[in-house]
Amino acid sequence: QITAPYLHIGAIAIMVLLSWPVALHAIRADKKVVQMIIVGPYLAILLFLFLIPLGMYSPCIRETGTLGPKPALIGHRGAPMLAPENTEMSFQKTIEHGGDGLETDVTISYDGVPFLMHDTTLRRTTNIKEVYPNDTAQNAALFSWDTLKELNAGTWFLQDKPFSFMGSLSRADRSQAMNQTIYKLSDFLQLADSQNKVVIFDLYRPPKKHPYRNTWIKRTLEVINESGIRHNLVLWLDNRMRSYVQSVAPGFQQTKGRKAPVEDLLMDNIVKLNLPYTGMSSEDIRKYAEANITTNLYVVNEPWLFSLAWCSGAHSVTTNTVHILKNLRQPLFLMTPQQYNTMWILTDLTSVLLITLIFAL
Repeated sequence: QITAPYLHIGAIAIMVLLSWPVALHAIRADKKVVQMIIVGPYLAILLFLFLIPLGMYSPCIRETGTLGPKPALIGHRGAPMLAPENTEMSFQKTIEHGGDGLETDVTISYDGVPFLMHDTTLRRTTNIKEVYPNDTAQNAALFSWDTLKELNAGTWFLQDKPFSFMGSLSRADRSQAMNQTIYKLSDFLQLADSQNKVVIFDLYRPPKKHPYRNTWIKRTLEVINESGIRHNLVLWLDNRMRSYVQSVAPGFQQTKGRKAPVEDLLMDNIVKLNLPYTGMSSEDIRKYAEANITTNLYVVNEPWLFSLAWCSGAHSVTTNTVHILKNLRQPLFLMTPQQYNTMWILTDLTSVLLITLIFAL
């Protein structure tokens, strides 16, 4: 959608280049029928390409003044290209680079302390293999907080380099990354509140035989309230016990992770949808916006994809690249219909002239 106008021009350019061998083979053919078999399909494809813009849709072709505000940037597990994911340093980097919100994953320790961890185990993002080599496959929620807080959650980042294009870190950042530990939910929330950043998180249910297996949501709510974070900064995503959550924390921004009829969303007091960008639709975003339901898209890293989200009317995006997308002042490939029509017509006329000259020669 975002590059369609340029793909169209590229396709016509290719057809112009192909006109020379097509003309050459047609001239060498002895029979009219053979000439038509060669030239006919070529001209049909060319005509099709000339008319494609009549049915083309690209959100970034729009009238001046109709573009909505730039989507807010929510750091996916913080800034995972600049610091170890889900650590204090990662969220500090998001804030440092102007992120508007913080996204994370929450599980709960065996003794009831909610902490930030995306994976089921501690193997990928801590030094569990060095400290407790026999427990690397154990569920992270089955450890006590006293054990968890002693683990290193940063050295893996320097060794494994999770992103091939993350760049090099300064000596100070390398030193800071090496000393990161697992981050408590309460500390995370206090940081977000102090910086006026919204938070959104996936809440993981503990495994069977866990003491908080059936009360983990209530325990998480207790920690949220104890942290002192303003409720309007919390985008509550978990769909379980939603009625109970609304009764004890009416100030949360109720958020849903899938599309649904507007009527159903309003009935559940949903104010935001959190959707994968592959489910993006300008029409859906507009339909929900008319009902005062905003849309957050994840995980949007590339500037061209962010541009598409911007032109489509997304309110915010979850991203690994806050430090890159913050510098975008307007969507890539943005143009008015008049500019595109001029480009389209000039391309068609130029190509017709060049192809006619080639066939004439």
